Amino acid sequence: MIPWHQVGSTSLGGNVVLTLWRRDLDGKPPEFSLRITEPGRAMTELMNSRQNSSERLLAERAVTALGRPLRTVLIGGLGMGFTLRAALDLLEAGARVTVAELLADVVSWNREHMGGLAGEPLQDPRVSVHVGDVGELLGGKRRYDLVLLDTDNGPEGTSRDENEALYSAAGLQRAHAALEPGGVLAVWSAFPSSEFTRRLQRAGFDTKVTQARAFGKRGARHVIWLARRAS
Repeated sequence: MIPWHQVGSTSLGGNVVLTLWRRDLDGKPPEFSLRITEPGRAMTELMNSRQNSSERLLAERAVTALGRPLRTVLIGGLGMGFTLRAALDLLEAGARVTVAELLADVVSWNREHMGGLAGEPLQDPRVSVHVGDVGELLGGKRRYDLVLLDTDNGPEGTSRDENEALYSAAGLQRAHAALEPGGVLAVWSAFPSSEFTRRLQRAGFDTKVTQARAFGKRGARHVIWLARRAS
């Protein structure tokens, strides 16, 4: 069995640690894994570079659902860069994409270790990086055609208590206000949540729930919410 090697770690607060692991496969690109360690619990894999289909589909389905040229896009959560890459591949040259990533180390890991996985998306001149909470940008004056949320494991799988505010009723109201009329909020999750669907609807979104496989047509079934601001 090919061994894994830890190449980075960063604190999430409260003795919770996010680590980056790598293993080199013969004749193939290296495989990366983001994992969380919590006191008294086994290490949990948050993301694996070989299972990125649903992250890409988050951007692809959202752009298709919008049905018009995009000028401004906000992505909450950088991860390994697959959602960002999928969005860039569909956007025109004049579009602008802001990526909000809470952890500066995750941005550094993308630049130093994982950039090649998704074609070095942070080097694209259309991209700017905000190191901080995406909720800060949703509460600002700027408006977006598209907001993609790919943080933690979704509404029911946050790694930090503070992140739950993003998916709360108040958080969704901020997201609604941050969208241009007809704009789309797309949310990725490892788990379904009928309560989150109702919360989106109560916030004024026309909501569609779709499923996506983690690895092509195989792997775990993930969930993508497509929520449109009607007016």
